[in-house]
Amino acid sequence: MANLNVIASNAEIDGVLVVDKPAGIAVHDMLKAVKTHFNLVKVGHGGTIAPNASGVVALLLGGAARLGEDQMGRDAEYELTMRLGRATNTFDAEGEVVREKDFTAVTRERLEAALEDFRGDIFQRQPQFSVAMVHEREGYTVVEKHGERPFRLHHIYRLDVEEFAPPLARFFVRCTKGANMRALANDLGEALGCGAIVETCRRTKTGGVSLAGAIPFMELMKTHPADLAALVKPMMVLAGG
Repeated sequence: MANLNVIASNAEIDGVLVVDKPAGIAVHDMLKAVKTHFNLVKVGHGGTIAPNASGVVALLLGGAARLGEDQMGRDAEYELTMRLGRATNTFDAEGEVVREKDFTAVTRERLEAALEDFRGDIFQRQPQFSVAMVHEREGYTVVEKHGERPFRLHHIYRLDVEEFAPPLARFFVRCTKGANMRALANDLGEALGCGAIVETCRRTKTGGVSLAGAIPFMELMKTHPADLAALVKPMMVLAGG
């Protein structure tokens, strides 16, 4: 347990804690765990990712928390693996399978040709169903989004095939804030005529922070509260990239 001097010292920390979030925990729950473990007063984040996605998350401590809205407007990069030949109600591997189709006609050349329509400005509609973590329950729960789901404009700077091993295909994606990787997979699958879902999704960069400077969440939770300050980066790192 931290002593009073450590608690007082941590309460005055202003800066950015760059964390590598594992799949299987919601950003909100990770934030609460860090806040409790290090006896912090104010913690925000610079943009969330889905519970079943992994990757970089910027936790904003103290005065940096007010910068959350600015940080969430930054571009992001992802490592995205899609599975061809399947459609689910959540557009990812956690949902209920609603359709399976033959994917063998999809060659790398055909895939590359289809990607042309998904680069630059695109319109996306958020999936109607998503996975969520529910307290006192193991695993994910599928929840339905009610109300309007308007199409929103996003920009895909890069969408590159890094590996093609049907039914799996791995991509590098660089995009504007809010672009939905599950919607991207579903829409691409529709264009290919066979369906596609997100198999895995890992955010490698958001704004000025990346996995290169991130500490794994489980390692962070083993860190003594007195050693927190050494892990915190200045707020200016948010302006990079």
